[in-house]
Order: sequence, then structure tokens, then C-alpha cells
Amino acid sequence: MSPRSNDDAQERDLVDEAADPAGTAETAADPTGAATTAETAGAAETAGTDRPAPGERRGSGRSRVLQLAACAVALAVAMTAGAVVLGNRDGDGTSTVSSAPGLDPELLAGGSLASGISALQSHLKAQPKDSGGWATLGMAYVEQARTNGDPSRYPQAQRALERSLKLSPDNDPALAGRAALAAARHEFPEALAFSEKALDENAFNERALSVRIDALVELGRYKEAAKAADEADSRRPGVPVFARYAYVRELRGDIGTARRVLKQALAGATAPGDIAYVAGSLGQLSWREGDYDVALTYYERALRADKTYLPALEGRARAQAANGDRAAAIRGMEEVVARFPLPGPLVVLGELYEARDDEGDPAKARDQYALVDAWTSLARANGVNADLDTALAAADHGDRKAALRAARAEWERRHTVHTADALAWALHVNDRDDEALAYARRATATGYRDATFLYHRGVIERATGHDKEARGSLSSALELNPGFSPVGARQAKKALTALDGAR
Repeated sequence: MSPRSNDDAQERDLVDEAADPAGTAETAADPTGAATTAETAGAAETAGTDRPAPGERRGSGRSRVLQLAACAVALAVAMTAGAVVLGNRDGDGTSTVSSAPGLDPELLAGGSLASGISALQSHLKAQPKDSGGWATLGMAYVEQARTNGDPSRYPQAQRALERSLKLSPDNDPALAGRAALAAARHEFPEALAFSEKALDENAFNERALSVRIDALVELGRYKEAAKAADEADSRRPGVPVFARYAYVRELRGDIGTARRVLKQALAGATAPGDIAYVAGSLGQLSWREGDYDVALTYYERALRADKTYLPALEGRARAQAANGDRAAAIRGMEEVVARFPLPGPLVVLGELYEARDDEGDPAKARDQYALVDAWTSLARANGVNADLDTALAAADHGDRKAALRAARAEWERRHTVHTADALAWALHVNDRDDEALAYARRATATGYRDATFLYHRGVIERATGHDKEARGSLSSALELNPGFSPVGARQAKKALTALDGAR
């Protein structure tokens, strides 16, 4: 076969692949490279075969294992078949996707992501040499993966974006798409490199400007991220840049500026996706500051704009739990994990079950934690670096040694406040508090206000004999956000009571 005919065959294969936007969970050998439903169920069954708790019958444990396997099948289906609003949004909800040259913008202006992909597939069957079409298809897959928690779309996205670059080397939409794909996979050095290449071709590419900020933040290069945010603001002011500008300021402890910028962005937002994203960001900021009623108001505004917006659904449940409405929080989080079985919501739901502690709740909690392992397996099978997710979940609810391995691996890749906190806590649960203390202090050194970080630091300070400092950290955590975690907040109060009693 000649090189030209081989290229034609590859284009036909990619178009045929695009014709299956919903995925095929039952396929034994999925061409996307995703884990099969059977493999997912098997992974979940393995994760769920812990020894029964004292007094628990072996038979009931086996029944739970079978139920967990069924849940994993549902997880696989949810990760491949869910349709979300396209709304021309990046994975975090910002409005950055532009229609490709040669495409009718109306094809991508609304409707579900699956229908958008279908429209692209039809277009590329007729125009397989359209590099812009392939770039847009690649970003549609990135959008689907990041919004729906569907990592099986990442290999498809990579192939489409590579095809775009083969047809038109150095086209900035595809380079920016590769940057976004790398960021979604948590490959931040690669994300930074691709964003810089895209900006070399087009200094005003909004997606590249945004991903460059994201990559620098996630690499812990906060001063450079602040400079990149200022530069992006001067070139392409708008919701995507404003949101990142605010977060960079928040990481440095400048809550006032972060809130002001987000409020200005919300006042100027008109697209439903932009409104949902910015209102959700304000809700999250308010929740971290312990302003639960304000947070709930912003989350409701986000959901009026987009009733499927995951961060607002999850945030509302967290705020309800912190505000004392545990029943509503559990209902809300159950709805979230039924549609988006991602590590964060799964852990929160598990902890809500633990805090309620009704009959059957301990088993339900363990099932949520086991499904985190299933998600991690699927993510890694599709090229996603899931070490930070693994470390955070496993330290409290899984294999502590695995948590430490994952946290160390992540720290080797990037030095952020979040990886410092994860490594500190993983070291603590492995009884290595003297080593953990430096990382716990580093996690809180930038001024970023997070009650979980303060709680972790206080526990580690207490374990290393720094009782005065521990009392200050634990008190600060509970003053800042007394409902930061259904389990952690309770433990923080117990530790603080013990410290006060030891005076």
C-alpha cells in the first residue's frame, strides 16, 4: 500500500471511530483502548473483597461484592454513554471552544456533545482533509472526557488532534487542543510545551493562554502563573482568563481580589455555560470560606443556568452537609455519583455514609471507596495520571502504602500546595510524621486558605509534639470552614478537645 493510500485508510478509520460517539461498553476489545465492562467489574470485585467486619456474615459480604460489580458496570456505561451540553466550554466549564474553519458554527452552538460529535463525523466523512474539523473533533472528545469523567475518549482525542496536525502542521487550534488534552491527563510539562507552541503560532489563542496558566499552576510555578494570567488578561480578557486570574490570586491568599474578579466575570457572563462556571467558582470560594448560605445561593444560580453542571451539583451537596442538612446532601451526592462516578464525589458520599452511620452505611461507604479504585484503573488505562486522586483517597480509605507511593510519585512530577498536602498526609498515615511536617507547612505557605490543609497540618504538628502550633492550626481549620469534611471535621474537633484537656 502506498503512503498516500495508507493515509486515506487512516482517515476513514478515524471517521468510522467518530461515528460511535456513545461508546461500546460491551465490546471485548474497545478500539479506543478503554477498559472493558468486564475488566471494570473484575477490578471492582477485587477491590471489594475486603475481609468482613466483625459480626458481618460472609454471605452478606459476597452479596455486596456482586452489587459492587454491578455498580462498576454502571460506572463503565456512565463513563461512555452520557451526553452533556456542549455549550462550547472547556473541561472546567469555561467558554473556549471555537468552531473550526469550514464548519457551520450552528452545528456546535448547542445540543448535546454526542450530537455535536455526530455532526462533526458527518462533516469529516464529506471533508476528511479538514484539519480544523479534526482539531474540533479532538477537543470535543477532550470535553466529553473531562466533563463526563470518561477517560476512554482521551485516546480518540489524541488521534484526531494528531491527524489535524498531520494535515496542517503547526495549526494553533490543534496545538492548543494537544495542550488541553495533556492537562486533562495531568501531564502538565507537556501541556505547557504545547500551549507555548500554540502561542508561537497565534499569541491570542484563548485556549492556549488558559492552558498555559493551568499548567504553570499545576506545576507549582505560581509566580510564573501570575505573570501568565496578567499577560492573558491583556490579550484575551474574558471568562476563561478571569476565572484563572482569580484562582491564581486565591492561591496566594488574596481572597478579596479573587472574589471581585469572579463577581465581575459573572456580571458580564451571558452564555449559560459561562454563568454556571463562574457562579460555581464563587460557590466554591464561599464554601471554602465557610459561608454556606452564600455558597448555596451561587450553586443554585449555576444550576439554573445548567442543571447538569457537576461542580455545582457536588458543591451544593457539600454545602448542604456543612449546613447540617445531611439527608439532602446524601440525596444530592447519590445523584452525582450515579451520573459522574468520580473520585471526589465518591469519597464525599462514602464519608457522608460514615457520618450518618445507619444500618448498612459502613458497607455503603466501603463500596464508594472501592469504586474509586475502579475509576483509577480506567483512568490509567487511558493515559491519565491519577496518582494525586489515588493518594488522597487511599490515605484515608484504602491502601496506605499505595497512598504514599502515589504521593511520592506525584511530588516528583510537580510541587504544588495540593501535592505537598497529599504527601504530608500520606506520610502521616504511614507513621512518618517527622518527615511529613515539612510538607504540611509547605502546603500552607503560600497563603492559600483550605481547612483540610490546616487540619492535616494540625494533626501532624500534634503527632510531632508541637502542641501549641497544632492547637492553632486545628482552630484555624474549624474557624475557616467548620464543615470542611464529614469525617475530618469531627476528627479535628476531637483532636482539639484532647489538646485542650492536656493543658
